Amino acid sequence: MKDKRYGKKYWAFSGGYIPVDSTGKEPEYVSKDIISILNTTSEEATVSMTFYFTDTEPAGTYQVKVKAQRVKMFSVNDLIEPFALPLGVPYGGVLESDVPVVVQLTKQHTGQSALALMGITAYPADNT
Repeated sequence: MKDKRYGKKYWAFSGGYIPVDSTGKEPEYVSKDIISILNTTSEEATVSMTFYFTDTEPAGTYQVKVKAQRVKMFSVNDLIEPFALPLGVPYGGVLESDVPVVVQLTKQHTGQSALALMGITAYPADNT
């Protein structure tokens, strides 16, 4: 397949929040934020992430690899190195990739008896 370079190298989002409580069956219905990264290039992407909070220092750097011409989805809840992000705290994130990628944030909130699910595309923050 021909190399397609969709996306940007720098992305940001500001609406992160993982509720402390979940009401659904585990692990399918635990409240979580999920980051999806699409890599359409013929090269593996290395994506570094830093998270920002309202009243504490930034957390990072977290790193994931996305194989060439693949998509990788992972829960922010599962990021534990250098440390797990706190629940019940608003946060934002900046993602930097060595090749252009497309980034989406999906929120699954089950703190109430009704499931809430929402997807948003992160802000593409560069001109490449």
